[in-house]
Amino acid sequence: MNLIVCLRMVPDTVEELEIAADQKSLDAEVLRYRLSDPDEHALEQALLLKEKQGGTVTAIALEMPEIDDVLFTALAKGADRAVKIAGDWARLSSTATARVFREYLMGGGQNLAADSLVLLRSQASDELAGEVGVCLAENLGLPYVGVVTGVKVAGATLEVIKEFSGGLRGEFTLGLPAVLGIQSAEKPPRYVPIAKVRAVMKSARIETVEVPAPEQASVEMVDRLYKPEAAGRARMLEGTPESVADQILEILSQQSLV
Repeated sequence: MNLIVCLRMVPDTVEELEIAADQKSLDAEVLRYRLSDPDEHALEQALLLKEKQGGTVTAIALEMPEIDDVLFTALAKGADRAVKIAGDWARLSSTATARVFREYLMGGGQNLAADSLVLLRSQASDELAGEVGVCLAENLGLPYVGVVTGVKVAGATLEVIKEFSGGLRGEFTLGLPAVLGIQSAEKPPRYVPIAKVRAVMKSARIETVEVPAPEQASVEMVDRLYKPEAAGRARMLEGTPESVADQILEILSQQSLV
């Protein structure tokens, strides 16, 4: 199988986020990027399929801070190729991101191999609706299923499990080539020792390519960013259940809610 994983870094929300002086972007001086969890799972699912079905795994990523470490880690985990798409992609919209990946995958007018499967994250902190996968599939003219938690391959046919809200799951059958938005892999993402990553850095290389930048209209335009403002404080209710119930009733009465 020709397994292709599209990776993209996101701001690390564990760190304190600061707004830049232009009030339209995050301060790059203090901003740190990380690979989102669904990206980790998309890579893991590709590696699992390679182990079961054979083939190759190609990890491709937009150039972002610290992306080289991510791509070398992918190689250390078992990916066969790592490709970095050079450029300034920090403020691309989801639709523009899909166009960039499409330009690489279809570069020179070539078509994807018949046994190709493109995997990417189902969503992330900067893309909660999972638009990139949908747009990429549309641009490639391929079928798409998102929020995937299981994948089985039978010849040129895929059987995938998709999660719905409320704990429901659906099973879908589609043909190759296809695009899948992975929510979680069948197994937790594998751990790779730092020593192995460093060894790969010395023996392997990351391919760097360039693709045409999308139209300016596809880039997100921000008027202004605001930090959340602290409002009221929580009131902790203490006492017996009966006493707490009375306090709740009193609060609701004061707010004219009962």
